[in-house]
Amino acid sequence: MILSVFTYNLQVQNCTLLFYVRMIFPLKKQTFKARWITDYFFVLAGAFILAAGFVFFITPHKIVPGGVYGIAIVVHYLTAGLFSFWPNGIPIGLFGLVLNIPLTWAGIKILGPRFGIKTILGFVLTSVFIDGITWMREIGDAPLVDDVLLSCVFGGVLIGFGLGLIFKSRATSGGSDIIAMIIAKYTSIQVGQLLIYVDSVIVLFGLAVFQDWKIPLYSWVVIYITGKAIDLTLEGRNYNKALFIISNQHEKIKQKILEGLERGGTCLAGKGMYTNDEKEIIFTVVSRREVAILQHYIHSIDPDAFITVMDTREILGEGFQSLKSKVES
Repeated sequence: MILSVFTYNLQVQNCTLLFYVRMIFPLKKQTFKARWITDYFFVLAGAFILAAGFVFFITPHKIVPGGVYGIAIVVHYLTAGLFSFWPNGIPIGLFGLVLNIPLTWAGIKILGPRFGIKTILGFVLTSVFIDGITWMREIGDAPLVDDVLLSCVFGGVLIGFGLGLIFKSRATSGGSDIIAMIIAKYTSIQVGQLLIYVDSVIVLFGLAVFQDWKIPLYSWVVIYITGKAIDLTLEGRNYNKALFIISNQHEKIKQKILEGLERGGTCLAGKGMYTNDEKEIIFTVVSRREVAILQHYIHSIDPDAFITVMDTREILGEGFQSLKSKVES
């Protein structure tokens, strides 16, 4: 009896202790998930790669690819020789940080708390890496290669890849993104269009300061390549093709897709615009190699078939990348 009472009291004490431990240190499953580690690794790696793109390829050629760091590049060269402690001009990372802090504060005030710790960490790390890499170089503003166009290509790829990694962590790059979102709130213009306008104004600001038409032209090349690199980083390289097939031999084609290629598809009901005949439309997604196989087969049974082949940016679902893994990755 005494042993039973002692055991019961011990269990109660353990439960009470566990309750207080959980109150003080609440269990946050997501904190210890691989996703948490991956997100912050993407922010760290993305910020470093982004900074390297600026330091080695963009800044030395006075290219102004929009954003706060585009403004910082202009200010950096404008202030060269003005300060004894910054003989080469105000550090680009520092000035970018100075711009990003009030912009983020304004974004939180106007748009709400949609800018998380990862966004703040992203632009802080980028600023630190830009100035840190520049400081560690023997000549901070020396280009890695003298060819400006080559620098635009590799700089754009590195900046786009870095930004893509940051975007993968569900963070933003701050800066001109926030300006565009604030303007969009009070206008009917889409954020994407506003971002182009804001970055273009910054590019033209570089033209007005440096008085060199090559600078905005090269800058727009960098902006274009950066956008493509971001898309490729976020969506990956997809070699799949989407097909719409209209044929009187649709049953045979369905069997070929299901059994010959081991793919799936969807049958849609349609009607000919001119003849008003009922048509069955097959929609399927296959690999680039399987397109040739399917086209050859369809031609052998119905040379008059109508086939539309489209590039796909991303395929999510059964047989391809899982939607769940895409969201959770």
